[in-house]
Amino acid sequence: MSLESVRAFFAEKAPDIAVIESPISSATVALAAEAYRVEPARIAKTLSLRIGERVVLIVASGTSRMDNKKVKALFGGKPKMLGVDEISEITGHEVGGVCRFGLKAPLSVYCDVSLKAFDVVVPAAGSTHSAVRIAPWRMAELVTAEWVDVCENRA
Repeated sequence: MSLESVRAFFAEKAPDIAVIESPISSATVALAAEAYRVEPARIAKTLSLRIGERVVLIVASGTSRMDNKKVKALFGGKPKMLGVDEISEITGHEVGGVCRFGLKAPLSVYCDVSLKAFDVVVPAAGSTHSAVRIAPWRMAELVTAEWVDVCENRA
């Protein structure tokens, strides 16, 4: 179901972008980097958070770490990762395939500035064996994401 909703999303909004599938799992940043032959930083991981009553998705570089203080300051509450059962119920995607495309219901999406270091990133596409290659600016545009700075600054 989830992979199909992502395919439908791209068919409607960006038919030039193809969903790619891997015979090996891409459920973690390390596995995805290996499966799609990119450095881990290019994997666009999705963090599914509850902040108070609100659920948000934050997309960040695969090697970035969320800064709880920055998230709390921006959103006005302490972030808590969604539980495994909640993730598929809320997003329609399974853990390891959560993405901002083809969501079950509309959610606020934010892209961390860590993604701007790359011309192309590789986010999941609804399953633990699928992804897309996309420019960060285009991804943000397609899902009407707001750019934010919520990860730790790395030198």
